[in-house]
Amino acid sequence: MAHFLGFEIHTLQADDKHDRRGQRCINGALGLRVPAQVIQSKCAQYMRRGKPIHLPQRMNDTPYSIIVQYQAEYRGIVQYYRSAYNLHQLAKLKHVMEESLVKTLAKKLKMKRAAIFKRFKTDYTNEYGTYKVLEVRVERGPDKKPLVARFGGIPLQWSKRETISDMIEPIWSQRSEVVQRLLAETCELCGATAQLEAHHIRKLADLNQKGRAEKPKWMQKMAARHRKSLMVCQRCHNDIHAGRYDGPSFSKASHWRAT
Repeated sequence: MAHFLGFEIHTLQADDKHDRRGQRCINGALGLRVPAQVIQSKCAQYMRRGKPIHLPQRMNDTPYSIIVQYQAEYRGIVQYYRSAYNLHQLAKLKHVMEESLVKTLAKKLKMKRAAIFKRFKTDYTNEYGTYKVLEVRVERGPDKKPLVARFGGIPLQWSKRETISDMIEPIWSQRSEVVQRLLAETCELCGATAQLEAHHIRKLADLNQKGRAEKPKWMQKMAARHRKSLMVCQRCHNDIHAGRYDGPSFSKASHWRAT
């Protein structure tokens, strides 16, 4: 056995596997396998003390963004190991991630796990079959299709001729592109819908400035979401740069003074 690029490489042996001519077709061939340590380490990211846990760092995101993030991470792992003959063992990872996802949604929405399953669980049919998935829809009006995020619905079927693509599609989440930006431009601080601008910082470390007794509200929001940008109206943006923004009520008072 050898290890290469996260796979275990084996020489396969199976006398009971025959091709259409009745000849053994497996013996001597090389096979790729997902190492048990990989499955264990991937599961550990969503567990504590041997049980799936909620992820506090994602509770500032919307349910749509939370499901998008979990699905993107799960899909990436499955697609990478698609050519492994023991791909089905990733079902353990899927179970752990689903439990973590449900607990994260339950904490955010202040609901019981059973209520989360009842609210978001549905059947999803694709070319591979029908699956039980967790799904959230965000309506965008009569003229646009709703935004749909699902966790699950990915087959764990071994594909011996699968190729690994290094083309990465951008995955937008609450940390870099909130759902509200997809629906309608809205100031993330006061809710205004006019004269919107993007407020940026150079690096996340700038949010942890020493010597400051208390961080402004806008800084707390960016730090909690682990983001380097906010969509804000022109007035909130001016208040931030002038050092006088300290929450919606304070910002509105400064707006009144400005007008």
